[in-house]
Amino acid sequence: TKHVIKIIPWTTAKDFTVETGRRQIEELISTWDIHESWLHHSEFLEEEELKDSKRYHYRACWGLPTRRKPIPRATASVYFVIVISKLKPDTAPVEVFYRLESSRLIRRPEQCQFREKWLQDIIENKIVCTERL
Repeated sequence: TKHVIKIIPWTTAKDFTVETGRRQIEELISTWDIHESWLHHSEFLEEEELKDSKRYHYRACWGLPTRRKPIPRATASVYFVIVISKLKPDTAPVEVFYRLESSRLIRRPEQCQFREKWLQDIIENKIVCTERL
């Protein structure tokens, strides 16, 4: 089935704060088609100063707790970067990218529909790996 990508109106560079970034990431996550049994928390990690931009790094950590196992055997993280360009006017919206912990592929939310299967694959791979140890 074809998924419709819901576009988030990102804040402008001049209105950006670390907390606004976290709230907007939560807003983005709320548009993803993920079963309600998945729980996550998001957090700000660091600010990075570059020559032509400032980058704000966040992480959303996902797990599947159950009644029998309230502490998940493994978790999956999604890393977000909010970029504020120093070359564009401060009225321009921030840019947002994300990647999965097991991947180097960087995705843009407006170009790629998030898939629950990505989280499942990370967790299954971790469980298989720990069982081998």
